[in-house]
Amino acid sequence: MVNETSERPRLTPKGALTRARIVEAAAALIHDHGVAGTTLEEVRAAADVSGSQMYHYFADKNELVQAVVDYQAETIVKNQRQALVSANGMKAWRKMVITAAKRTKAKGGCPLGSLVGQLAECDPEARALIAAGFDQWAAAIGDGLRSLHADGKLPPDIAPDDLAVTLLATLQGANLLAQVNRSARPFEIAVDTLLTLVTGE
Repeated sequence: MVNETSERPRLTPKGALTRARIVEAAAALIHDHGVAGTTLEEVRAAADVSGSQMYHYFADKNELVQAVVDYQAETIVKNQRQALVSANGMKAWRKMVITAAKRTKAKGGCPLGSLVGQLAECDPEARALIAAGFDQWAAAIGDGLRSLHADGKLPPDIAPDDLAVTLLATLQGANLLAQVNRSARPFEIAVDTLLTLVTGE
């Protein structure tokens, strides 16, 4: 989703790995400390790259932050698709999202959703990327739900795309409650209640 500048050379395989390492390091730091609380020097040290390498791949912090938005969205979407297309469908998806919340006690909140409050009102480009990431996330959930719906594993009157948006909204709200309580319990309650209402299980 990030718009690469036309001046940037095509990456070699080694260059692509270096860039990915920088983005992953930045994503972890930003999730832990926020955008404002993360410096390029901290990212450089965490990624074990030189300053010249940092500026070779990213002209400034804004460009790096946009790459982090893409990275978080792509990682989430990949995980959603893998869970929902598995044999267990919704059960696998439930286990995945709740395990993730329990592992961190929701500290830092949703890797993508937590960026909204930090960037949406001050960085239009980042806001657009986050919105696109949420659209991809909802689409990934919707694809899995349509497959389950076609197999008769969801009520016939459920609209998979509407349910996908509802699940995504539930995840975001539940993440917020879990984050402030430093407990995955609110997250687990919200997810389980919605799934029980939908599937009757």
